[in-house]
Amino acid sequence: MEEAKGAVKHILLARFKDEVKSEEIDQLIKGYANLVNLVEPMKGRDVSIENLHQGFTHIFESTFESTEGVAEYIAHPVHVEFANLFLSHLDKVLVIDYKPTTLRS
Repeated sequence: MEEAKGAVKHILLARFKDEVKSEEIDQLIKGYANLVNLVEPMKGRDVSIENLHQGFTHIFESTFESTEGVAEYIAHPVHVEFANLFLSHLDKVLVIDYKPTTLRS
């Protein structure tokens, strides 16, 4: 396997609490999407037919040029403020940061 140069993917899988209304979810999704306009290094729904989602209902992907960019994003005051609001609406969350790899045979 060959690790990709540069870009780092930041994946957040979310399962919203049952009592969170769809309008609130829509606003939270819009708020997350707006972070790209507010956090400098920051560059849908599950449709899998395999039914392996383990209850996660939404996925959010962000791309950064480096792991330092991810660290800057995580510490950014706008992200911290939004994360406190966002996480309070989630029943379950999983975050994965990775550099894509290429398999060569």
